[in-house]
Amino acid sequence: MTGHSPKEFSEDRLLRKKVLEPGSEHALRPVWDQEVTVQLQGVLEDRTVVEKDTKLTFIIGEGDVNQALEECVLSMELKEISLLLADSHYTYGLLGRDPDIPACSPLLYQLQLLDIREKPDPLDLLISDRIRIGNQKRERGNFFFQREEFVMAAQSYCMALHVLTTQTRAGESTRVAEHEEVQECRVKCLNNLAATQMKLEHVDEALLTCQDVLFLDPLNVKALFRKGKLLSDKGEYQEAMETLKKALRLEPSTKAIHVELSKLVKRPAEDSETLKCKPKPVHVQGENIIPFLTPSKKKSSGMSWKILLGALMVAMGSLVTSLVLTTWN
Repeated sequence: MTGHSPKEFSEDRLLRKKVLEPGSEHALRPVWDQEVTVQLQGVLEDRTVVEKDTKLTFIIGEGDVNQALEECVLSMELKEISLLLADSHYTYGLLGRDPDIPACSPLLYQLQLLDIREKPDPLDLLISDRIRIGNQKRERGNFFFQREEFVMAAQSYCMALHVLTTQTRAGESTRVAEHEEVQECRVKCLNNLAATQMKLEHVDEALLTCQDVLFLDPLNVKALFRKGKLLSDKGEYQEAMETLKKALRLEPSTKAIHVELSKLVKRPAEDSETLKCKPKPVHVQGENIIPFLTPSKKKSSGMSWKILLGALMVAMGSLVTSLVLTTWN
């Protein structure tokens, strides 16, 4: 990719890269799921600087940065310096990024790949590093959630939870304060994940996530409220009512809990009325309904005419007999 003219390296021709300084001879290139550190500066078309970092560290494929940066870094050699012109499709799209990047804005990056290494095992990280990385990934999830990119948000929250572990290597121990801080971070991530799963209409998964929150924090009102709402949606009204009442006792002034309880009180009655009005299927009423569902056949009509004709002949016969008897008399 060396040379003076930019080269396209995406099939849709929306990413263009120009190498300013190649990497050293036989330099390594990063691969998917490795951790990299880059120095970067990103500008708009009017040269306004909107992104700048002397040591940005991220894992390729985990959505920590936009797709343009991930794609570009995968094509770079260690110590390489390049320019990257990226269409908004690969950066911040139709929404842009408030307040500094307008919608549909292309970005020009200058990048240098400083380091490549294997993705760290969370158990090898200090608790403080786990918390820092976990919070970064949770905030990235929040970014996607606000943009209604719920699948990406769920992915970020799950990766944050993977890092936010209190497990240690054999023989190691953590301080009580550190353990509690990690658990607090996990509760935040789990609550956000449950909200995302509800947006995706993954009811059973969201219910399990709420249970995980309540295992760590039995009096968590957000988790109780979401659990109650989910149980109500599944038709488990009694447990839903108990869960929402528990949430209400903890936060009596929360309007959303009152609204959900009000809906819940009406639901069983509405479901009962629906069942009453529901027509019974034909097979329940018995097979005798079938003749009423089929039109009368022509031969039935023919039989009725034969009966009428027979009655008429009997009547005429009676009249003739009476006339004969009258004549004889």
